[in-house]
Amino acid sequence: MAHQDLSITAKLINGGVAGLVGVTCVFPIDLAKTRLQNQHGKAMYKGMIDCLMKTARAEGFFGMYRGAAVNLTLVTPEKAIKLAANDFFRQLLMEDVHHQGSASAPSTSRSYTTGSASTHKRPSATLIARELLRTQGLAGLYKGLGATLLRDIPFSIIYFPLFANLNHLGFNELAGKASFAHSFVSGCVAGSVAAVAVTPLDVLKTRIQTLKKGLGEDVYSGITDCARKLWIQEGPSAFMKGAGCRALVIAPLFGIAQGVYFIGIGERILKCFE
Repeated sequence: MAHQDLSITAKLINGGVAGLVGVTCVFPIDLAKTRLQNQHGKAMYKGMIDCLMKTARAEGFFGMYRGAAVNLTLVTPEKAIKLAANDFFRQLLMEDVHHQGSASAPSTSRSYTTGSASTHKRPSATLIARELLRTQGLAGLYKGLGATLLRDIPFSIIYFPLFANLNHLGFNELAGKASFAHSFVSGCVAGSVAAVAVTPLDVLKTRIQTLKKGLGEDVYSGITDCARKLWIQEGPSAFMKGAGCRALVIAPLFGIAQGVYFIGIGERILKCFE
């Protein structure tokens, strides 16, 4: 039991480290994805590169990391719990099967946008939380929860089995696991496929959670209302906005996560306290 507790603790550390490193590396792309998904009517941005360039010109380099603190605060414990739980239950369900390694799944970070790149007011996470509590109560902090669950659950259902099967193709009997390169590629491929597959749900989540609406922009009463208005006003293609950016965000996130698990950072840290 003590060994199992140590293993779970190590996996929690691995997941947290993966989340911190991954979000820091790819946050600008995730920010571009969020802004592309929030475009209504005449597009301000032509694509990811155009969005990043305009954001850098208008807000500087650090403008591309607006909201990063929120993501880091949320993603770290989320990924630590998700990844440790996946490994724990996989071990319980496959006790008679040789352990084939752990999978790490940093899903889409939760980005909250407060306007376009030209917005000069830069509220902090604390101010946003206070404003939501003041105007909408505690329920305001859970805005978009349904859409988030509808996105994250299918994402995990697609990612974890796909990664496990792809990673198993490169399993080395002597080493007891797949090579670093194979795990890295498997994570990138599985993550990208899952990310693109649930992009429509990510678009709905982003639209619902947008705090400030522009003139003439719709306010949505829920997931169904948001999907209906999106389909009628912007067409089917609107549901795939930011799919390319999302794939570019998820692929390196998964690669980084697999690297963290392969190296065993959590296990190394715990050995220092033995």
